[in-house]
Amino acid sequence: MTDEIIDLTNCDREPIHIPSLIQPHGVLLVLQDPTLEILQVSSNSQEVVGFQPDELLGKPLSDLLDIKQIKLIKECLTEDFESVNPLNLSIKHHNKLIHFDGIVHHLDNIIILELEPKKAKEKTGFFDFYQQVRGTITRIQKALTLLEMCQIVVKEVRRITGFERVMVYRFDREGAGCVIAEDTNHETPYLDLHYPPSDIPKQARQLYTLNWLRLIPDASYQPVTLIPANNPLTNQPLDLSLSVLRSVSPIHLEYLQNMGVTASMSISLMQDQKLWGLIACHHSSPKYISYNIRTICEFIGQVMSVELANKEASEDIDYKSQLKSLQTQFVESLSQAEYFLDGMVQLKSQLLNLVSATGAVICSGDQYIRVGQTPSESEVHALLDWIKPQLHHNLFETRSLTKNYPAAESFKAIASGVLALEISKVHHNYILWFRPEVIQTVNWGGNPNKPVEVFSDGSLRMSPRKSFELWQETVQGSALPWKPCEIEAVTELRSLVVGVVLRQADKLASMNFELQRSNEELDSFAYVASHDLKEPLRGIHNYANFLMEDYADVLDDDGIGKLQTLVRLTQRMEDLINSLLHFSRLGRAELSRQPVNLNELVQQVITTLTISRPQSEVEFRIPQPLKSVQGDRAQINELFSNLISNAIKYNDKPQKWVEIGFIEGNGERKLASTSLTFYVRDNGIGISQEHLDKIFQIFRRLHGRDDFGGGTGVGLTIARKIVERHGGRIWVESTPTIGSTFYFTLSAEANT
Repeated sequence: MTDEIIDLTNCDREPIHIPSLIQPHGVLLVLQDPTLEILQVSSNSQEVVGFQPDELLGKPLSDLLDIKQIKLIKECLTEDFESVNPLNLSIKHHNKLIHFDGIVHHLDNIIILELEPKKAKEKTGFFDFYQQVRGTITRIQKALTLLEMCQIVVKEVRRITGFERVMVYRFDREGAGCVIAEDTNHETPYLDLHYPPSDIPKQARQLYTLNWLRLIPDASYQPVTLIPANNPLTNQPLDLSLSVLRSVSPIHLEYLQNMGVTASMSISLMQDQKLWGLIACHHSSPKYISYNIRTICEFIGQVMSVELANKEASEDIDYKSQLKSLQTQFVESLSQAEYFLDGMVQLKSQLLNLVSATGAVICSGDQYIRVGQTPSESEVHALLDWIKPQLHHNLFETRSLTKNYPAAESFKAIASGVLALEISKVHHNYILWFRPEVIQTVNWGGNPNKPVEVFSDGSLRMSPRKSFELWQETVQGSALPWKPCEIEAVTELRSLVVGVVLRQADKLASMNFELQRSNEELDSFAYVASHDLKEPLRGIHNYANFLMEDYADVLDDDGIGKLQTLVRLTQRMEDLINSLLHFSRLGRAELSRQPVNLNELVQQVITTLTISRPQSEVEFRIPQPLKSVQGDRAQINELFSNLISNAIKYNDKPQKWVEIGFIEGNGERKLASTSLTFYVRDNGIGISQEHLDKIFQIFRRLHGRDDFGGGTGVGLTIARKIVERHGGRIWVESTPTIGSTFYFTLSAEANT
C-alpha cells in the first residue's frame, strides 16, 4: 500500500510535452538547421509519404522535396509561424504526387516539419478565407453580451466544422470550468455543468496558451513513435510543445472515451495573456478537420478573445454606473475630511453598497468601527492578523473563508466572503468587507471527488471519471463571488483614502515637530528662569534672616512675624524653583539605560521613605517578585519614590497599606512576556473621576497647600515625564475614599 496521495493532480507531473509519440494522421520530420538533414522521423513515414524511416534518416530534405519547396520552407522560417503555415507541399512517389499541408517551426537549432495529407482539394485563397469568417466576425462584434457572443461562436464553429457538440468552457478563479454556451444535436445538454480544476492539469493549461488549437481526430488511435526516440543532438526527448501532431496523454484519451467522445478539437480563449476558457468540440466518431478549417476556427477564437474584455466591460453596466456614483460620494466626503476615520464614518451605508457587502469594519490603529453585520471585534482582530501576510497588491479576497481559515466557522453565516483592503501598513489602516454564507447547488459533470480507481487487490490507479451524468453538490460556507468591477472600485478607493491618510500624517508630523520645538524652548526657558531666579531669591532669604538676627531687639512682634513669613515664602519659592529646575533638566538629560533590578530598587525606596517618615505606619505589599527592566536607574528610582510617597501621603486610613506589583501585557490584551505594566496601589483618599486627567498637570494640587503634608504639585508631572521618556505611558484608576491605583509601562511595546 503506498502512502502517496493519488488523485488527478498527479497528472500535473506528467511530461505531456515530451511524449516521443505523435498522432498517426501525419508524419513528423526533425531537420538540422541549416543543412536540413533529417535527424528524426516518425515511424509511420512509409504509410504517409511512401518512404521507410531508414530511407530518410541522415538524408537531406531535398531527397523528399524539390528545390522550389525547400526554398519555400527556408523563407518561411524567417517569418512568423502563424502567418506562413500551412505550406502547400507535395511529394512524388512512384510517379504519384501526394499533396500535404506542411507545418514548420523552429526549435533551438532544429526544424520540425509536420506533413498532413490533404483529404481533398480545398480553396485556400485569402478571399475564400475572408468570405468564411466575415459574417461570423460581424455577428461576434454585434453581440450585446458575453453570453450572446459565446452562443454565436458555438453555433458558427459547429456550422463550419460539423462537430456534434460545440461548447464554450469558462474557467473560474479556482481553475474549475463551467459550460456557459453550447450547440449540439445530442439530447443530453452539458450547459451549466461544472468540471473540477483537475480535469485540465497545469502543464496542459500551459500548452493551451502556446497552441491556440488542438485536434484529436480519433481518440482510439495508436500512437506513432519517433525514430530515434531521442533527439540525436541533445540525446533528450523532443520537445513537442508547438507540434500539431503531438500525441495526447493516455489519461486524456481515456477521459474522452469515457465521455463517449471519439474526435475532439479545442480552441484556446485568452485574456490578458491568461487562459480564460476553451471552445471545446466533440464528435462521437472519428473526424478529421483540415488545417485550413482549423485556421478559420483559430481565427474565430482569437477574435473572440479580443472581444472578451469589451463584452465583460459592457456587462453589469448599470451596476458599474452605480459604483462610480458611490465613488464620487467618497471623493466628496473624504476630500473634505481632515482625518481618515471622520470621512469613512460619514459614509457607513455607502461603504457597504460600494461592494454589495452586508458588513464592514474600518480599522485604524486600535480603533475598530463596525458597520452592519460583522464578526466581533476580537474575531476581526484575529482575522486581520491572519490576512496581513496574505495581502497581494494591498488586497485579499475570498468567497470561502472557512476553507483556509477554520476559525471563521463560528461566524460563516455573516462572513463567508471577505474582501480586505490595506490602506496603510505603517498607520495600521484597513477596511474589511463581509458577505454572508449563501448555500448553493452546483451541477457537476460527474462526481468530481472520485479520481482514483481502487481495484479488488487494493492497488490504486489514477483514473478519469467514468460517468459524466449530472452530479449535484450542495456547497456551504461560501458567499457570492466578488466581481472584478467591485475589486476595481475598492482599488480606486484605496488611492483616494491614501491621499487623506498621508495628508493627515503630514499634519500630525508638522504638529509634532512644532510641539517638540515648543517643548524644547519651554524647557530652556524654565531652566534659565529658575536658575537666574535662585540667586536673588537666596539673597532675599538671607537678608530676611540677617534682619531678624541683627535687629530682633528693636523690632516688635509684628515686625518679626512679617520677616518670618518672608523667610517661609522665600523657602517655598525656592522649593518651587528647584522642582521646576529639576523638571526642565529631566527633559534635557540623556537617559542612561541599563538593567535595573526593580526588586532591589523598590526595597531601597521603601527603606528611604520609612526612615524619612518614621511617624507613618504603612504596610507595604509586594505580591510577587518584581522583574528587571531596561531604563535609567536614577529616574526610575524617582518614579517609584514619587508614586509610593504619594500613596503614603494621601491616606487617612488607620490601617494604611501600599501595594507595588506588575501584570503581564497592558491589562487589556495578552502581549509578549517582556511587556509589563507596573502599578502602585493604595487604600488612601482616592481621586474624583473628573480630576483623574488633571493630577498629572504641573503645579496642580487637588487639596489645600498645607493639607496632607503640603507639596509643590510637580511630583506626578515628573513621574509622567519619566515614563514618557522611557517610551511608556501612565494612567490612574481611583475611587474616592477607597483608594487609587497608578499604572505605568516603561516600553513602547507594552503600550500596543
